[in-house]
Amino acid sequence: MRKLIFFPLNVLVLFSLVVAACGPVSTEAPQPTQPPATQPPQPTAQPQPTSPPAPTAAPEKVQIRWFVGLGTGGNPEQIDAQKKVVEQFNATHDNIELVIEIVQNDVAYDTLKTQIASGNPPDIVGPVGVRGANGFSGAWLDLTPLIEKTGYDMSQFDEGAVKFWNIAGEGQVGIPFAVFPSFIFYNRDLFDEAGLPYPPHKFGEKYDGKEWNIETLTELAMKLTVDKNGNDATSPDFDPENIVQFGYHTQWTDPRGEATLFGAGSVYDNGKAVIPDHWRAAWKWYYDGIWNKHFIPSDAYTGSDLLAAGNPFSSGNLAMAHVHLWYTCCLGDVKNWDIAVVPSYQGKYTAKLHADTFRILKSTRHPDEAFEVLTYLMGEAAPQLLQVYGGMPARKSEQEAFFKALDARYPQGVDWQVAIDSLSYPDNPSHEADMPNFLIANDRIGAFQTLYRSTPGLDLDAEIDKLQKDLQRMFDSAK
Repeated sequence: MRKLIFFPLNVLVLFSLVVAACGPVSTEAPQPTQPPATQPPQPTAQPQPTSPPAPTAAPEKVQIRWFVGLGTGGNPEQIDAQKKVVEQFNATHDNIELVIEIVQNDVAYDTLKTQIASGNPPDIVGPVGVRGANGFSGAWLDLTPLIEKTGYDMSQFDEGAVKFWNIAGEGQVGIPFAVFPSFIFYNRDLFDEAGLPYPPHKFGEKYDGKEWNIETLTELAMKLTVDKNGNDATSPDFDPENIVQFGYHTQWTDPRGEATLFGAGSVYDNGKAVIPDHWRAAWKWYYDGIWNKHFIPSDAYTGSDLLAAGNPFSSGNLAMAHVHLWYTCCLGDVKNWDIAVVPSYQGKYTAKLHADTFRILKSTRHPDEAFEVLTYLMGEAAPQLLQVYGGMPARKSEQEAFFKALDARYPQGVDWQVAIDSLSYPDNPSHEADMPNFLIANDRIGAFQTLYRSTPGLDLDAEIDKLQKDLQRMFDSAK
């Protein structure tokens, strides 16, 4: 700050008298003169000391509670990392005290329900995906006003990932954080052995001169399905009772996840149980692939040693598997693999998405402060949290470093751009979306999957109709 210089008043008066007596100031060098015979300036009165201002009380901190447990976050290394994040936040924020509550996943749902019902809910919940939030529809705060108020930059995320968290009737309930796109894992060795080109790595790219769609995938998968005598599933000599290699499988998902290859949808619509026509077509295609075309393994084959007792692609005896990015955890001894885009259905691509985020409950009394914490968890704390959660960063600027780390684990060379591009084709509504009486309805859907994966000769249309009636009864009982 620039200092101000103050002159005593009598000195200024003296100077004005001298100027008046001497006339105009000359530009020549002045001649020495005798100093004026005047009295020296008198000292000015010194200011009297005043009492220091009374100390003001430090502003009271707003407490924000962070609930962990509906998704990941309960492992020891995750607990330590999350507590470290809380310590760092509290050390750098004077206005907020962040308190973490970690509840194990198997009791987290009931614990949160009880807290909400008793009027003692937390402010923030996460990380949590679509499925983990089921049962709490209508409880989440629409973040749109806070995003607009703070100018939070949503352009740093893929547009499809942003829309994924914009739920009809609820608004923007989350901001993209950790994403797990789905795509086709394929075994290069099995393609090379069959002399077949690899599947496309770009959306809109053709396969061997044909549109990369469900029909082309079917033909390719049949050529990659082989019996013990070396006949593929297109041969009249093919033996479906002695298959040693399968062409395709949608791995580790329920019927809704399988059907989403044909497009996004839901079994629930405004109080009614519905089966979208394209989902009905998807289940019939899947059933036909198991029992008539034989390129998809049945439950008996899936659980056998041939297909690693439930982890088919890791066995080395499955050519293509539609599954999510998190499957990099579980590839077993398969080393020479890569990834490709999903096929289209009726000209449209759908790459079902799993994703985790942090949500704010509507009941929070401090939405501004809760949003400040939320953006911290998704910003400064994100690298620490993503490392222990194992998720791909939704923020585009952080993805390169993430995939470099995966390259160190899988040096054969993987086209990770496929995963990034697949984020533009998520299923919305999600195949994991909520529905009334969720746990019971979900069990019924799982039983339907077991039925068609293990039973030949079904009238599948009749079974789908029965499923719809059962779901309607379950939805009605929830009212």
